[in-house]
Amino acid sequence: MTNEDIERVVLTEDEIQSKVAELGKRISEDYGDREPLLVGVLKGAFVLMADLSRRITVPVEFDFMAVASYGSSTRTSGVVRIIKDLDLEITDRHVVIVEDIVDSGLTLSYLMKNLRGRRPLSLEVCALMTKPEALRVPIDVRYHGFAIPPAFVVGYGLDWQQRYRNLPYVGTLKPHLYEGDGD
Repeated sequence: MTNEDIERVVLTEDEIQSKVAELGKRISEDYGDREPLLVGVLKGAFVLMADLSRRITVPVEFDFMAVASYGSSTRTSGVVRIIKDLDLEITDRHVVIVEDIVDSGLTLSYLMKNLRGRRPLSLEVCALMTKPEALRVPIDVRYHGFAIPPAFVVGYGLDWQQRYRNLPYVGTLKPHLYEGDGD
């Protein structure tokens, strides 16, 4: 499946699925007889969360949070707000935050500080992608997929104006589609 709006494929479907299987195996091995709570960060992480959960062989529970930091722009605003909080209590639980991408790290840093205040037994991060060159705060990602360049990407849960989330790969958009967006 290709899309005429995609300029370049950054991660193929096969690369992603192979990495998700590897991440699921590591999480399964690390948690053994413990039952982690996977916390998906909406909306982008829902695709990864679905695929990852099927690769984890230990019992898991799911919950979701929605946070906003991008708005309609292709760059992070640095302002984070919780739109949907957790339904489950995380005190004395093993929690794995599932993120599609860590860009500046500002959103995840805020989220981790917020969740640490709820006293989980452990708090780890699983991120399919990071942009090391764009990172503005240090983030410890225990389950790391791919380091990618600081380009704006879509697909596999990532969107631009709520489109392209359903692409099975990650790619860059042709610049004429978003030029002037948020600048």
